[in-house]
Amino acid sequence: MKRITWSIGELARHTGLSVKTIRYYSDIGLLPMGERSSGGHRRYAPEALEQLRLVQRLRALDTPIATVAEVATGERSISDLVTDELNLVQRRLTELRWREATLKALDDCSGSERLRRLEVLARVQQLPEAHDHLIRSWERTIPSSIPARLVDTITAQAVPDPPADPTAEAVLAYAELHSLTAHPQFPLYWECPNVRDKASLYAELLDASELADSLVTEGVPPQAGAALDHFSGACARSRYEEDTPGFRAFMGAQLHSTIPLFQRYWQHVATLSGNAGPNLGLTHCWLVEALAASPGALSGQTAAASGTRPDTAP
Repeated sequence: MKRITWSIGELARHTGLSVKTIRYYSDIGLLPMGERSSGGHRRYAPEALEQLRLVQRLRALDTPIATVAEVATGERSISDLVTDELNLVQRRLTELRWREATLKALDDCSGSERLRRLEVLARVQQLPEAHDHLIRSWERTIPSSIPARLVDTITAQAVPDPPADPTAEAVLAYAELHSLTAHPQFPLYWECPNVRDKASLYAELLDASELADSLVTEGVPPQAGAALDHFSGACARSRYEEDTPGFRAFMGAQLHSTIPLFQRYWQHVATLSGNAGPNLGLTHCWLVEALAASPGALSGQTAAASGTRPDTAP
């Protein structure tokens, strides 16, 4: 029994495609071929019509021809195609939302502020790269002797994910994080040049922040107490000094000058996370402010300004 085949003209009539288009699909291997006619004309296998209709439907979704070929030849399933295309569309939507929020942030400000924002926002238009850059900034900032688990604890809070559907405020906050990490004082603060056992100091500072967490949550102003004792004691032990009022005054003065920089950073983190509670950085700032408010802080500030003791950071 002779097998039924299709001519290229018959395929064109059944699908509404042009002969030229079907010939192109045939040339790139999308259609199963049958034997040629006695006159040398192309004849297509019975399944060619359904294959052609599948190609039409995929092309109607703007699926690239190379991807259509993978599905038509069985290299990729339609399920995998849908998943991949959906992920691609979601990435594009995120890019468009990010761009929209960026333009809104540039639109709602004065001319001079617009130029400043433009410089800052330009750093974060390539989201995967921008996020990786922020992570690397913190990895360079935290001393290399700090154990990986502590580094992970810090970066988990310090490097928020860029929001998929940002407001103008959020995209600007995310951009400001990159700007602040580029500030010269940012890495210097965490280097702890006068501390040998940096790992122990960092672990104790994290413990002190946990002790201060509830106080910051309740809106208690920076003050003396168990959290400050733990914080100041950790700083003193790391320098092999006594935790005296004089030490607290001097350290408070030393650290307090950089606190506005870190407060801005961690306030931006709070904006992005949407978390109403305190974060690691804001509790740290609270502790430094409590240290700076210790008795004798004024004399400590004078000493720090005169350089009577070596410059330091916890």
